[in-house]
Amino acid sequence: MIVLGLTGSIGMGKSTAAKMFAEAGVPIYSADEAVHRLYSGRAVPLIEAAFPGTVVDGKVDRQKLSACVVGKPEELKKLEAIVHPLVREEEKAFLREAEASGAPIALLDIPLLFETGTEGRVDRVVVVSAPADVQRARVLAREGMSEEKLDAILARQMPDEEKRRRADFVIDTSGSFDELRQQIHDLIVKLGGKPKS
Repeated sequence: MIVLGLTGSIGMGKSTAAKMFAEAGVPIYSADEAVHRLYSGRAVPLIEAAFPGTVVDGKVDRQKLSACVVGKPEELKKLEAIVHPLVREEEKAFLREAEASGAPIALLDIPLLFETGTEGRVDRVVVVSAPADVQRARVLAREGMSEEKLDAILARQMPDEEKRRRADFVIDTSGSFDELRQQIHDLIVKLGGKPKS
């Protein structure tokens, strides 16, 4: 089984690409979705113990937690030390299940794949990319987003140019959905998979 790592900067169309891989029959593991599950499950007591007052109605309040860690590298490290091993456990279970099902390809959707040094856990890396002006327009159209917020997020992410340089495959998301779907179909075939049409 080939383990693909899917990554890309904010606004590059990673979620849309992941959905299309799933529609083509590739099992998908989303690190973001795992964190959401953990924030209403196993991680709750651990996070409340480390960051008192961040749990509301049995779930981690992301805004309260964010206020505790943003701009505080030591606090962020403390949070990552709690969350990352749990996410990794779920990822391993997903891969065991995908392999047992006979899937030729499994995809790990990891937004900060390069930033967290996770590329060593995958066989190939797929980066979704679009021109910077397309990226900015997409992100600034989101509710509650501002130029300042976007710039702060981009400052924490590896530049798109570097991600593309380090990728095994680059998928251009600036065209139509049909063009994106075709690129994903072609990649699955290239890797020996049989995409659902």
